[in-house]
Amino acid sequence: MPKKVISFIRPYIKLMIIAWMLMLIELAVELTAPILMAKIIDEGVLVHEIDVVIEWGIWLLIITLIAFVAGITNSFFAAFVSQNFGFDIRNNMYSKIQNLSFHRLVLYPTANLITRLTNDVTQIQHTTFIIMRIALRAPLLVLLGTIMAFLVNWKIALVFIFTIPVIIFFLFYMMKLGIKNFRSVQKRLDQVNRIIRENLKAMRIIKAFYRKESEVTRFIAANHQLKIQTMKTMRMIELNTPILLFIMNVSIVVILWYGNVQLQIGGAGAGEVVAIVNYATRITGSLSNLSWIIMAFARAKASNDRMNEILMMEEEKSGPQSVKQPIKGKIQFKDVYFSYDENHNKDWILKSINFTVEPGQKVAIMGSTGSGKTSLFQLIPKLFEPNSGQLLIDGKNIKVYNAIHLRNQIGYVPQEPHLFSGTIKENIAWGKQDATMDEIVEAAKDAQIHSSILQFPKQYDTVIGQKGVNLSGGQKQRLTIARALVRKPKILLLDDSTSALDMQTERELILALNKCKCTILIITQKISTAKQLDFILLLDDGEVIAQGTHEQLLKNSKLYQKIYTSQLGKEVFK
Repeated sequence: MPKKVISFIRPYIKLMIIAWMLMLIELAVELTAPILMAKIIDEGVLVHEIDVVIEWGIWLLIITLIAFVAGITNSFFAAFVSQNFGFDIRNNMYSKIQNLSFHRLVLYPTANLITRLTNDVTQIQHTTFIIMRIALRAPLLVLLGTIMAFLVNWKIALVFIFTIPVIIFFLFYMMKLGIKNFRSVQKRLDQVNRIIRENLKAMRIIKAFYRKESEVTRFIAANHQLKIQTMKTMRMIELNTPILLFIMNVSIVVILWYGNVQLQIGGAGAGEVVAIVNYATRITGSLSNLSWIIMAFARAKASNDRMNEILMMEEEKSGPQSVKQPIKGKIQFKDVYFSYDENHNKDWILKSINFTVEPGQKVAIMGSTGSGKTSLFQLIPKLFEPNSGQLLIDGKNIKVYNAIHLRNQIGYVPQEPHLFSGTIKENIAWGKQDATMDEIVEAAKDAQIHSSILQFPKQYDTVIGQKGVNLSGGQKQRLTIARALVRKPKILLLDDSTSALDMQTERELILALNKCKCTILIITQKISTAKQLDFILLLDDGEVIAQGTHEQLLKNSKLYQKIYTSQLGKEVFK
């Protein structure tokens, strides 16, 4: 069941109530202190009663000490709740992203998701702390301080009737503008994060092509846009405080003037005027805080909306009757159409795909760039589903299979090898969490990487550099193949995963794969690889234009003949 961000605060409601009670103690002291000061002035200082001054002075010290202890404890609870709240949100966001279907996940750039998991969560944590510490205290102090001022002397306090409503209207108007501006700031931050990620990932290419200056220029441009948008937003925030202080300082001047008039005619005591000025000063400080709080709320609202957008998405589901039985590896495509377009009515990536692969068969898939080879692969583990037609695994429609159970029986090696931080052993075992050392070594041998691993000083305990920087392209490809083989899959999908291998290593790899008891589909551009397999599918513009063995295609397919001639430099004789 999708949960909104606010739902994760429920386990901490009791602690929040305790924190708010402690905050109310602080507030009560702050509201009581001006009255005690008025008593000290009117009943002690003006009539020269030193005992009264000492008595009420001691009480003022006692309640101030109580407020100090309450404030420290409140801060502890606020920090505890806000950090744990953020921890829960981040965990659930990350889990949610892992459970989203692939077709939803590709809608969000990686940098965008990183910002939501980091900066946006931090904004919510910060605002939660503010809510427990001062967010309620500030408006309550404004309201109750105004009431207390009326109780002290309602004539002088009438000044607040004119100033407070104007200030509140102004603050809410600024909050509305703040939400809009902070959304723009977060989008600019996404762009900066995206460029940073792209640059760090492609550092080797940037240095090889010596594109340092152009990449620095691109980053500066994005960073400049972030700076401009942030400055615009911060100027708006900083404008609040001087406007509020001006209004309240004018109010204090009016209070002092009118208070003096009341003193002259006997309508107020000196202590009362001091108390009301004290309340006005405290209200001024609270309004200044309230301005800052409202802007924090505006920023948190923007972050909250961005996180809810992810949290409220439907997770990948397999239905109540989903099949969880072991598969044998038979694959059938029956008039399958597929498009990445959500409307499913144009830009077909795959069109009328029809073929059958029997369990244990080894199939090569060939075709030009953009012919739909990788898209076809992504349908088999249910990363996407066909828009029309049927994809059958062991005679059952793939829609009835439990996605997790099905993927646990499929080994998938993507076109771009991706290695995780850790050792070689950990990267291979990533394909099967409970893999034994014998299974890891066996998978490495089948992937033709075992002998290379033994040449490293620490062998299987060698730590892989970021993105496998200390490995060659062929080593990275073979490690990802070993990662797929260690799980003993029933279906193995290799997406152009032998492109960096020399012919001898590739031949040995194919021989090892032929011994595996699984169905294997290999995307390749090499005739030398394709001819070693059981049959070949030839794709062009999303359609299967030919299928058969190497000899059959060499005899009947003009496109295959062209590929053969371009790679081997031999004319095809019929």
